[in-house]
Amino acid sequence: MNTNLRRALGAAVVAALGLPVLAACGGSGGSGEADGGKTVTLVSHDSFVVSDGVLKDFEKESGYTVKVIKSGDAGSAVNQAILSKSHPQGDVFFGVDNTLLSRALDQDLFTPYEAKGLDRVPKNLQADAARHRVTPVDTGDICVNYDRAYFADHKLAPPQSLDDLIKPEYKNLLVTENAATSSPGLAFQLATAAKYGDDGWQDYWKKLKANGVEVVSGWEQAYSERFSGSAGGKKAKGDKPLVVSYASSPPAEVMGVKPEPKEAPTGVATGTCFQQTEFAGLLKGAKNTKGGQALIDFLLGRRFQEDMPLQMFVRPVNQDAALPELFTKYGAKVTDPHTLDPEKIAKNREQWVKAWSSIVLK
Repeated sequence: MNTNLRRALGAAVVAALGLPVLAACGGSGGSGEADGGKTVTLVSHDSFVVSDGVLKDFEKESGYTVKVIKSGDAGSAVNQAILSKSHPQGDVFFGVDNTLLSRALDQDLFTPYEAKGLDRVPKNLQADAARHRVTPVDTGDICVNYDRAYFADHKLAPPQSLDDLIKPEYKNLLVTENAATSSPGLAFQLATAAKYGDDGWQDYWKKLKANGVEVVSGWEQAYSERFSGSAGGKKAKGDKPLVVSYASSPPAEVMGVKPEPKEAPTGVATGTCFQQTEFAGLLKGAKNTKGGQALIDFLLGRRFQEDMPLQMFVRPVNQDAALPELFTKYGAKVTDPHTLDPEKIAKNREQWVKAWSSIVLK
């Protein structure tokens, strides 16, 4: 798999919690307090990427220098923010998604701030609209992807729904990630909980296991090694034509390919998707509160929102932001993704993962 694809699709991250080794990048300088408030520090996951020109425009217009601290994957970054909340690493945290949001809010990580431009964000994406402790920045969908060539060669229609995946014609074709160690794996499990309810999702997974689903530790192994439709999959001779990945995987597969193909080599089963939204928040105890507020406004503004899709392969939440042609031409349109309230996820996540593990991994 090419580096751009791996980096981009890594935005919805492997969620194994652990203490990260911190890496700083971006603008130079110390804390906002030490240099008179001219540095604003953003803490995020390893997949945070922004074009240099876009970041420099913000620095020029705002007068702040941006320092970025990357704290591993999303789960690790949230964990580190909780452990260091009495002495926060920075001013703004970006990258907590709806599967981890309630944990962060319960730990009182954020100071409320109503960002400029929030009126241009759909209400259904504003998970903390009453208090504005976090601001939605991007959204994306975890979905089953399929290898178009495989299904064409076998004269078999690709699956489109969760129900399809347990049908005999798709036996032994799907690889997914471990829900206990992977963010996409967890999201796929949450999709089944949303679809079949508290009483039905376990029975569904028993049927999926009987139909030969393969489980691997994380996205990189599933997509790059086991999936037959990715660039990495072809090199590794992956034999699974179905994989749990992202709705943005097809545009990522096409990025940089010359000549540009008529369609992406992979497709998306749009009835299998779970919607993820990533949020930013002003860290409680931030040394540069005004700079942090300006940075959150920037993350929600059109300049950053329109740069973001081809940097992190997620979709903007600002309704005024235009999608790049790569997304409109090759991306899947997911009109009705599965969703769950973050509080319901927080209440049930641990017991659901334990139940899932006992069904699928034993």
